[in-house]
Amino acid sequence: MNEQVFEALGIETLPARLGGNAALQARIGADSSRWSVREVGDGNLNLVFIVTGETGSAIVKQALPYVRLVGESWPLPLKRSFFEYHALKRQAARDPGMVPEIDFFDEAQAIIVMEYLTPHVILRRALIEGRQLPRIGRDLGLFCARTLFRGSDLAMPTREKKADVALFADNVELCDITENLVFSDPYFEATLNRHTTPQLDGLVEELRRDRDLKVEAQRLKHLFSAKAETLCHGDLHTGSVMVTDEDTRVIDPEFAFYGPVGFDVGMLLANFWMSYFSQEGHEAEAGRRDAMRAYLMDTVETIWDTFRAEFSALWRSERKGILYQASLFENRGDPLGAEQALTIVLDDIWREMLGFAGVEMHRRILGLAHNADFETIADPDRRAVCESKALKLGRHLAVNRERISSLADIRATAERLYRETLS
Repeated sequence: MNEQVFEALGIETLPARLGGNAALQARIGADSSRWSVREVGDGNLNLVFIVTGETGSAIVKQALPYVRLVGESWPLPLKRSFFEYHALKRQAARDPGMVPEIDFFDEAQAIIVMEYLTPHVILRRALIEGRQLPRIGRDLGLFCARTLFRGSDLAMPTREKKADVALFADNVELCDITENLVFSDPYFEATLNRHTTPQLDGLVEELRRDRDLKVEAQRLKHLFSAKAETLCHGDLHTGSVMVTDEDTRVIDPEFAFYGPVGFDVGMLLANFWMSYFSQEGHEAEAGRRDAMRAYLMDTVETIWDTFRAEFSALWRSERKGILYQASLFENRGDPLGAEQALTIVLDDIWREMLGFAGVEMHRRILGLAHNADFETIADPDRRAVCESKALKLGRHLAVNRERISSLADIRATAERLYRETLS
């Protein structure tokens, strides 16, 4: 039997190639001659199309056999769509309603057909515009707690968990991207690095000479590669969340892997802290976005407080796995023992979360894949001022994570950094 040859979709070819797809027909209409196709993929890796028919719209996403941001010189396997599909199915079961509905998956062509989220917008864009979304803190805190707890040995049957670890262990190439672009490349003169130059040159050189920082980055890389606690989204940031005032959805888990519980939470909170510092570059005059900055810090606190509360509730009600069994604690009349263990587990997550947040802030400013929070600040001098503050907070989080006791401490440090160079 001949292996099916991969062929990239295009605006013109999509209706002909997918016109007979029953799942797509059911969502948008059977007459493919009346479909309209618009490409909207602005990410680093994939093709994304909105396909509209007589009865609705859908998203068609296709992986490419290379990193789109770089080109064919950086090949990448199509199997990442397999991991995205399986991650979405697990996330949908573990926190229903928080990811798009999946209609169809073609492994050979690396195609996923899914629900078109409308009138949703990318959360990062909303924050750049200064919008204050009322639900995101609680929704994202619950999503992290439910998916990370329920994907771990705290909740899953051990055979099922080990089979899942084996399945996602093959997502080697995307883990390799994270292992290099997040934990190593920002701290030396890697070929694909870039930063705002010459404005940040001095600070970048200082960070690259910082032995404590580099050691912590490698300790965190060690955790990332060796601590297979739970199924992580793997790329959870404000560009992977779509929102309205009433709804929050998480998308794009193609970097999914089994790793530390604190990884997703740290990557997510880092993006809110970066948004905090970027607001200065988007305001028409100094102080105009003070309320937005306060909102972002409040949202960080809501995410973490919600995560802790829900994780704790799941610990008490769904701890059925092989770790911290009730047979050792509650069933023997020792509920305080389980609570002591919970405190220790949450403390470990806290410290690891801070470290992952710190290196994420560095890689988004010094590495290959930057984010729009800073990139859309046109004036390089103004952009560099915002980025320098984020870099300094990132260093503080990574290096001092064992000694940081609260989000209030981090908020005070961020506010001090914001005021420090405020012109």
